[in-house]
Amino acid sequence: MPVIAIVLALSAAVAHAAWNVVAHNVSRAGVPFLWWGALASTVIWIGVIPFTGGLGTDDLAGFALGVAVSSVLHVLYMSVLQRGYQAGDLSTVYATARGSGPFLSVIIAMLLLGERPSAVALVGVALVIAGVVAVGIVGRTASAGARRGLDPAVLFGLLTGVMIATYTIWDAHAVREWSLSPVAFMVGTTLAQLPFYSVGVRRRWDAVLDLGRREWRRILAFGILSPLSYILVLQAITIAPVALIAPLREVSVVLVSLFGAFVLRESRPAWRVAASVVVVAGIVLLAF
Repeated sequence: MPVIAIVLALSAAVAHAAWNVVAHNVSRAGVPFLWWGALASTVIWIGVIPFTGGLGTDDLAGFALGVAVSSVLHVLYMSVLQRGYQAGDLSTVYATARGSGPFLSVIIAMLLLGERPSAVALVGVALVIAGVVAVGIVGRTASAGARRGLDPAVLFGLLTGVMIATYTIWDAHAVREWSLSPVAFMVGTTLAQLPFYSVGVRRRWDAVLDLGRREWRRILAFGILSPLSYILVLQAITIAPVALIAPLREVSVVLVSLFGAFVLRESRPAWRVAASVVVVAGIVLLAF
């Protein structure tokens, strides 16, 4: 895999981890935060479009279709994820989603996009996914594991993973097929999400305004870093297989976990470090 693709994917992971660290508390506000996030992302990045190749294409119909489908998929992803957090254990949802999402992305990329990673690369993918899942289950409680029947956290985690794989494959297809500029595509997607979130907060505008007054700094950080992380991913998939980029972007999970272990003093730091070593081993194999 080209070195620049690895750098882009890992930089995206750092940006994603950074916004999670900065805005992890305010992001729990749900739809009001998502509304502000979409607005901030659009306003901040729309001015960058003229300096990054414009739309990247003259095919306006292709651009509009790519953006429309992607925005719906991202809204569905966030809806399923939020529903999962309400129904089950957070760590279980997170681990299942972040493990199954890249795994499904790899399978779909091979079946639909015709990608053929080498055996060594696939081993690297497996190690990255295994490390991400290990990090995710660190905080799982014993009571969650003792639950009888199908754990709703697992169900919604898998559904979230399906949505992650779906929007990843679609976005890769759209950017490649219509030669779209990653910045313009990202801005179009966040702008198109605003009407959906506006419906979600239609009777909660007081809460939206209050959140904006209290947390504008963190919303601003999200508006810069969250789109940046995905713009870097979109750029990476224009020069490297989705089957390799999708797992690499999940390194952000490890970075956030290490931050929690060493800065926030969360539990089981040795386990987190061990899982991180597994992920690093996978990255090394991907690089070769």
